Amino acid sequence: MSVAIITGSAGLIGSESVEFFSSKFETVIGIDNNMRQYFFGEDGSTDWNRNRLERTISNYTHYNADIRNYDELEKIFRKYSSDVRLIIHTAAQPSHDWAAKEPLTDFHVNATGTLNLLELTRQFSPGAVFIFTSTNKVYGDNPNLLPLVEKESRWELDESHHYFKEGINEQMSLDDTKHSVFGASKVAADIMAQEYGRYFKMNVGVFRGGCLTGPKHSGAQLHGFLAYLMKCAVTKKSYTIFGYKGKQVRDNIHSLDLVNVFWHFYQNPRQGEAYNVGGGRFSNCSMLEGIELCETITGNKMNYTYSENNRIGDHIWYISDMSKFKKDYPLWTWKHNLPDTLTEMFNEIKDRV
Repeated sequence: MSVAIITGSAGLIGSESVEFFSSKFETVIGIDNNMRQYFFGEDGSTDWNRNRLERTISNYTHYNADIRNYDELEKIFRKYSSDVRLIIHTAAQPSHDWAAKEPLTDFHVNATGTLNLLELTRQFSPGAVFIFTSTNKVYGDNPNLLPLVEKESRWELDESHHYFKEGINEQMSLDDTKHSVFGASKVAADIMAQEYGRYFKMNVGVFRGGCLTGPKHSGAQLHGFLAYLMKCAVTKKSYTIFGYKGKQVRDNIHSLDLVNVFWHFYQNPRQGEAYNVGGGRFSNCSMLEGIELCETITGNKMNYTYSENNRIGDHIWYISDMSKFKKDYPLWTWKHNLPDTLTEMFNEIKDRV
């Protein structure tokens, strides 16, 4: 029997992974206890997505387990043991704003939870491929030190700065910077995942995501930029822009494009390799540009306010350079551009709200 274990299985990337890999493995195991609702309230609840998966994916089995609880996880890994071929770890506390409220919870979910899963993989399924979804926040504020120029609707990299012209690559330092509490807990998990790959010679890939997005995202104010933006556009709920004149730039990768990244890595894994993943120059926007797109797609004028105070750990300009991954996996490329992704979101959200 071939088994894939997916944590955060009712979330955006987790559920996309469940659907994608359910046709490639005999059994898909989901681990998700809907802590997203605890983090972000009812807006963040993933119960609707879990119910959808259990209803539509015949070879999916769900466990309402907490990744901080080693004993709970051990029962699952012991049950499937050598049948496990793939672990995709997407479960996390994903907001730097929220992390500052409960640093212990944030660290235990992001760092201890990741270590639990790595060690259980080593003990019970050492030949499996382990995929860890890290974050661009491991670079802390260092991207904000780049020479940026203010344009009409966005900040952009100064044209004279050629090194990062395609975006930020894996050579950017993780040191000498403020990360936010969330960023620090993800750095701990990121480095530990790399170490299990390199030290124990396990097939571990670390993927430092920009904005991960898609129609199955349970967007909330503190996490899920595009999904929450589109939700506000559909419902005409007020949206708040935090700092940087609304010109801060994010790249956005569709969840299915990211899961396809995982599939390529699974077929030819490496040991402890870290990759930046995101929409790159192919798919990115500023807050103001995102608002304009949402207004065009929905036909609604957005109701938004502006706060001078930017979020701690927020990037002014972040575009992922995926050259390293594309060099190692040349058959992969993006398939979903930003307008198409937002249109998918609109069609999903208007039927759900």
